[in-house]
Amino acid sequence: MALPIISADERLAQRKGIKGCIFGRSGIGKTSLLWTLNASTTLFLDLEAGDLAVEGLEIDTLRPRTWKECRDFAVFIGGPNPALREDQPYSQAHFDEVCGRYGDPTVIGKYETVFIDSITVAGRLCFQWCRGQPEAFSEKTGKPDIRGAYGLHGREMIGWLTHLQHTRGKHVWFVGILDERLDDFNRKVFQPQIDGSKTGLELPGIVDQVITMADIPDPDGQPQRAFVCQTLNPWGFPAKDRSGRLDMVEAPHLGRLMEKIQRPAAPVSERLTWPPVTPAEPAPAQEPDHG
Repeated sequence: MALPIISADERLAQRKGIKGCIFGRSGIGKTSLLWTLNASTTLFLDLEAGDLAVEGLEIDTLRPRTWKECRDFAVFIGGPNPALREDQPYSQAHFDEVCGRYGDPTVIGKYETVFIDSITVAGRLCFQWCRGQPEAFSEKTGKPDIRGAYGLHGREMIGWLTHLQHTRGKHVWFVGILDERLDDFNRKVFQPQIDGSKTGLELPGIVDQVITMADIPDPDGQPQRAFVCQTLNPWGFPAKDRSGRLDMVEAPHLGRLMEKIQRPAAPVSERLTWPPVTPAEPAPAQEPDHG
């Protein structure tokens, strides 16, 4: 059996999807980003049941109401994970059971983008489910153990996000609410609104892109909606661009943003040289020493 090495040409030819999350305050217009996508190739996971912003848009929609449905849809979209035991979620057994209820998974093939609104509500459904599990109760007293519930919640959310992140052939975007708070030193900080701290801390390392949708002043000082895409930004918004192709501020158009991310990359010499290397000036000629 030959070593299963994926050649450079094969890797470049593979269809890859962008995995990202978009955070913004409530009402900034995150759900309306669906209007900037190709509706015929987009699947909308509407966990918030708040699709008034896209009323009239003909787009296929799933509405999970429980955490079990969230996990079932994730394995149906992403396929099974062969590394998991049969009794674990996202395993081959889980995938087969879900296909038995929902039918042939090839129906998902026509969708290029999965838009999940929102990760905030997914976290609430997950925590509600976790509080009813044995790990959420003390083995000695049988009373609720909130620490055990939060520990299970963190593992469940990371498992769900990681499984969707491994759906290579599709773009997956998670939308969430961004909270503005003051830290112990009275400094303004921004945090994703997700139950528990584990998910918010590990999410940036799971996805390719972290985008903040915010009101940014234009050159005339008037507020305008925009995407903040780079970690080093003057507002302190959470952001990350793994592609290296985005400017600090981009127009709030998700379709065009994905096109820009998927453009051919600049030469490595241009992307990795910072600060720019300038030729060293020749050393001044020295007078000969005649002793």
